Amino acid sequence: MVNNLIITESDLNKDNEYKDDSIDFDGDIVFEENLGVVKVRRTIKATQSIIAKTGSGIIAGSGIIAGLGIEAGSRIKAGLGIEAGWGIEAGWGIEAGWGIEAGSGIEAGLGIEAGSGIKAGLGIEAGSRIEAGLGIEAGYGIEAGSGIEAGYGIEAGSGIIAGLGIEAGSRIEAGSGIEAGYGIEAGWGIEAGWGIEAGWGIEAGSGIEAGLGIEAGSGIKAGYGIEAGLGIEAGWGIEAGWSVITKFEYGVKAKFISCLHLAVGFNVKEEQEICAEIRKGKVLLGKVIKPKEMVLEDLSKQELINKVKELEKGECE
Repeated sequence: MVNNLIITESDLNKDNEYKDDSIDFDGDIVFEENLGVVKVRRTIKATQSIIAKTGSGIIAGSGIIAGLGIEAGSRIKAGLGIEAGWGIEAGWGIEAGWGIEAGSGIEAGLGIEAGSGIKAGLGIEAGSRIEAGLGIEAGYGIEAGSGIEAGYGIEAGSGIIAGLGIEAGSRIEAGSGIEAGYGIEAGWGIEAGWGIEAGWGIEAGSGIEAGLGIEAGSGIKAGYGIEAGLGIEAGWGIEAGWSVITKFEYGVKAKFISCLHLAVGFNVKEEQEICAEIRKGKVLLGKVIKPKEMVLEDLSKQELINKVKELEKGECE
């Protein structure tokens, strides 16, 4: 039978601090409901689970460690690391001065933030932002209501989805798709087993590779090559230090393309279209057609407003 240490209001002082500097218990540590955010000056450690019920959160001056899961109705915060053999779940945010690590999933109603790395055996999910001083790694998917940012790499066994932007100091890699409401930027390469899609631009210090298509609301730029299983589409230009290659249908569409070599539809018999101005590079495969000229009837109300702003800015320069 598992032993329980029940933390109640009587265990707290007027500042909502636990009576002892640390909690170290062989079994489950349970914080009762509606305690607010309970502060522990040093470490919270349990051989089994750490549970803060509805209306209760936990803050530790150093680490929070559980042999099994960590769960809080509100906030989880540690001055150093947070570690759980199973999952970590918070109704609000999860924050650690150092790393956050879970054997299974990590989930927060608001943001997840770590001074160093974030690692989960399964998925990572946050209602708002996910941010790590070093890398972010998940056995399954990574999903954030707003942005995802890592000082080093971002890696997921399945997809990476962000309501806003995705940014990594080194590599971004996903077993399935990568999707961002704003831009995607990596210091090194970007790789996805499925497609890559961004509301704004996509930029990588080295290569960009997708098993399916690549789509960006503005430009796509890579220090090395760009490769897609299907088509590539950019609202602005496509720029690559090396080649731009697609393997199957749907061609390439952009305002312009600048690269060394361009080959579209490498593994299909039918000639694929390149709808773009070729500013630099040799076309090895594909039919170049002139991009359609933009007319006012093609623009939405917001696009018209943006176009007028661009023209006004040009007149002022």
